[in-house]
Amino acid sequence: MKGLKNVIYMSVALGMLFYAVPRLDLGQGLTAPAIFGVVWICFALLVVAAHLHAILGVDEETREELGRIGRMKKWQLEKTLQGKSKQLQFRK
Repeated sequence: MKGLKNVIYMSVALGMLFYAVPRLDLGQGLTAPAIFGVVWICFALLVVAAHLHAILGVDEETREELGRIGRMKKWQLEKTLQGKSKQLQFRK
């Protein structure tokens, strides 16, 4: 379901690009409308790139590795706490 949402949002962003680019005043030099058009296109392309990145799952390995590290830290903390509780029991 998560991938479908990214595909839909990327399609909407691409649709906005195809609709708006012919209507933007880009060939007028360094005027305010031209600068706005260039900045708007850059933001729209950034949105498309972010959704494409999520669809392709480029950072999936990194996410899995971070999950393994988190589980290992929890396991180490649990072992440390178990060791301290055993030490407290022996002192009594």
